[in-house]
Amino acid sequence: MGIVLGFSALALFASLTIGQGAITATGTNFTLTGDGVSYLLHVDPFSGDLVSDHFGGPSNDFTPPASIDQSGWSDGLTNTRREFPDIGRSDFRLPAIHIQHGNGSTVTEFLYQSHQIVDGKPSLPGLPSTFGNETEVTTLIVKLYDNYSDVSAALSYSVFPRYNAIARSFQITNNGSNQIIIERAASFSTDFPNLDLDMIEVHGDWAHEFNRVKRRVDFGETTFRSTEGYSSHLHNPFFALVSPSTTESTGEAWGFNLLYTGSFQATAERFSHGYIRVLLGLNPLHTSLPLQPGETFTSPEAVAVYSSTGIGGMSRSFHDLYRNHLSRSNYTHQTRPILLNSWEGLHFDINETSLVNLAGEAEELGIQLFVMDDGWFGTEYPRNNDSLGLGDWTPNPAKFPDGLGPYVQHVNNYTILNSSESLRFGIWVEPEMVNPNSTLYHEHPEWVVSSGRYPRTLTRNQLVLNVGLPEVQEFIIRAVSNIIDSANIQYIKWDNNRGMHEMSHPSDDYNYILGLYRVIDNLTTTYPNILWEGCASGGGRFDAGLLHYWPQHWTSDNTDASNRLTIQMGTSLVYPPSAMGCHVSAIPNGITKRNISIEYRAHVALMCGSFGLELNPSELSPEERSAIPAIMEEARRINPIVISGSFYRLAIPDVTNWPAAQFVSSGRDQVIVFAFQQQATVKPAPPPLRIQGLDPAAKYWNSADNLTYGGATYMNAGINLAWETADYQSKLIWLYRQ
Repeated sequence: MGIVLGFSALALFASLTIGQGAITATGTNFTLTGDGVSYLLHVDPFSGDLVSDHFGGPSNDFTPPASIDQSGWSDGLTNTRREFPDIGRSDFRLPAIHIQHGNGSTVTEFLYQSHQIVDGKPSLPGLPSTFGNETEVTTLIVKLYDNYSDVSAALSYSVFPRYNAIARSFQITNNGSNQIIIERAASFSTDFPNLDLDMIEVHGDWAHEFNRVKRRVDFGETTFRSTEGYSSHLHNPFFALVSPSTTESTGEAWGFNLLYTGSFQATAERFSHGYIRVLLGLNPLHTSLPLQPGETFTSPEAVAVYSSTGIGGMSRSFHDLYRNHLSRSNYTHQTRPILLNSWEGLHFDINETSLVNLAGEAEELGIQLFVMDDGWFGTEYPRNNDSLGLGDWTPNPAKFPDGLGPYVQHVNNYTILNSSESLRFGIWVEPEMVNPNSTLYHEHPEWVVSSGRYPRTLTRNQLVLNVGLPEVQEFIIRAVSNIIDSANIQYIKWDNNRGMHEMSHPSDDYNYILGLYRVIDNLTTTYPNILWEGCASGGGRFDAGLLHYWPQHWTSDNTDASNRLTIQMGTSLVYPPSAMGCHVSAIPNGITKRNISIEYRAHVALMCGSFGLELNPSELSPEERSAIPAIMEEARRINPIVISGSFYRLAIPDVTNWPAAQFVSSGRDQVIVFAFQQQATVKPAPPPLRIQGLDPAAKYWNSADNLTYGGATYMNAGINLAWETADYQSKLIWLYRQ
């Protein structure tokens, strides 16, 4: 049951305080409260506009706004901190919502109409979103109306107190008689006061994902976007605003993340008065969404987290929120099987015999899951290279004459080392794509994302199926279901190896992503016992939208351990290590040609929730093979803590030669420290390694020097590690509470 108040009743109810748990309303002053955060907004009693008051540390009072000189051209709403800025009403800054009305006008006036406070959190139709019951989350819904165009808006604010997190989305309903077009839609919008802030975001490319960038939020727009049709390698729909003095463990940090897999835009705009407008939502270049009379548009959800304990505190709030209230897979909180993937060992050179032999070698190493990657399908156009067969999801009869069933049964006949449990089987698919050299393309060329007579751009010899079309959605659901039903398949790696080109209309991207969510929702609901892993040439779609459906993602195609350390540290800014996949590959590395010890490679890979090997075991050196049993044993010990523990970046490779990270178990009785030396040095001496997250009054034994120290000593004085004079050294250190 909710509470509803109209704008005409503002004065009457100005002193009335109502609320449910974490949200209170005193008249139309709204306070959202978390364990260490407050988010305050109110309705201006004269204009009916929704005004931002505070987003940060705990605060219960509504204080007067800053005094701003109203002289010159910038007056009116330009000088107001706004929650849902529309366009054309004296605000020169970027809007959160931009609508073209039926008469061609783009002016909108959304004014307060009513509000409602509800326990729990409504789901978003057709979109991924966070979830929680009435004891975990409370939601404020503010309804606005434009009386001139008969368009209404409903703004949703959900507060998760335990995580200091605010989830926001909105709905636009066309109540008029003409079509409207939504040109811009920022799911999260708020105006900060005149603060000195830096933006941290992550940029990259294929094999170079999630590299940290920090820059000052200066006058004008500090912005980045994806235009690839997906969240992309180049940028990710995440950024943080931090005070210049903020570190990993101290200072203020605000993190923003869009739960969406398509093109997006993120902006921090500082105007002349110093206020900073934060906008995160759809990329306007891929919007222009038509809305017919009676229809409702729902924006993707965006989540913001506040931390007073530095960037690390922000990250851990995201990690815990996403593990407990976003990722819905049966496997989210389960340890993951140690796997062997066939790709880097065999590439396309696979058949039933070679794969059975590889599975037999996996059995000898203690592997629990054997994964057959690309190259297994295609009849008329057999998949012997990346120019053939994509879209034809039937086993290649030359490679699998009896189909997948008997072959997978052969794999299942192997047992996991020192166990009676059968070796599990997984498979690679790329259902959203098609090769022109395929039966599917010859039968349905109209299913491809294209624009009339314009040429269709090939990337990796493939085109993108238009998943916005219902018939394409049904084809993918049927094709993947047939694969799963044909054999005892327990894991699926879902790949995507190019961005979109030649979209015929900007809204094609949004419709595609909605169609993709429908497909994945159908399959993950129908087959809840499958372990699904997302991949897009590595981290091209490592985003919170897909994390709702899939518990893990392949973090990067770059398996070089030194590069991967940087990539994984950057990914952990917002996404939990439990959702990352990393494998130990052969040396010299296929991308960097670098030779790094198997211990270092394993230590980097063990920091991820999904650990495995990506090589041909028969090509391991004697030294590598002798190291495998200990690595497998460590993986079984470490994985439960990676899945459920708290992650700390102790030192990042961007700024030190001695990066380090740690996991603290949920009971805070065990700590795993991963420490690295990148390059050999004579001088200077390595800095002491300071541990975090311990009980300062407790005693902890450590495996580095077999001694016991107090928690305060580990955190403040640190411990000194002895490194060899050699490149790429690593240490795995356990701490046990005594």
